Amino acid sequence: MFTGIIETLGKVTALEPKGGNLDITIASSLTPELKIDQSVAHNGVCLTVVSLTDTTYTVTAIAETLNKTNLDTLKINDTVNLERAMILGSRLDGHIVQGHVDQTGECTSVREDSGSWIFSFTYDAATGNPTIEKGSITIDGTSLTVVNSGKNTFEVAIIPYTYEHTRFNTYKPGTIVNLEFDVIGKYVAKLMIK
Repeated sequence: MFTGIIETLGKVTALEPKGGNLDITIASSLTPELKIDQSVAHNGVCLTVVSLTDTTYTVTAIAETLNKTNLDTLKINDTVNLERAMILGSRLDGHIVQGHVDQTGECTSVREDSGSWIFSFTYDAATGNPTIEKGSITIDGTSLTVVNSGKNTFEVAIIPYTYEHTRFNTYKPGTIVNLEFDVIGKYVAKLMIK
């Protein structure tokens, strides 16, 4: 479990395909604090640390993960949002995030708004994943509040701190992002279908 509060950015230093899987090596200030078998969210995707050096660590993304997320588009030197698993008994500053990406979405516009930024996204609504006005959404692992919720679109407002300390400052129209919809909203939606 995660909170959606990004701890730091990591830098991709190596990508090694292994069958249908992909080993991703990351350089990060978190590396000295990690251990083998630890869960870390990478752009919102929960992956397990499989090896460590003094300055880098490696995780493996399986084929299903690569098919459902934006990790298959990573290139050397790309940045990724990083968050370690939450500690039981700590404050939940974001919202409950599982690290299980539901689907990808696409950034359709970025506009500055009085010192903050408004980002618009579209996604395939046929999957049944709901956005709720003023509800939570996770974009590349970042816990945010939905504004202007539509059938297959929504917007989020980004404060300068989030813009500067996450991947949001690299987004432009066409950027593919990982989306994890609010777990409570997903359960309610599923119950209403039955």
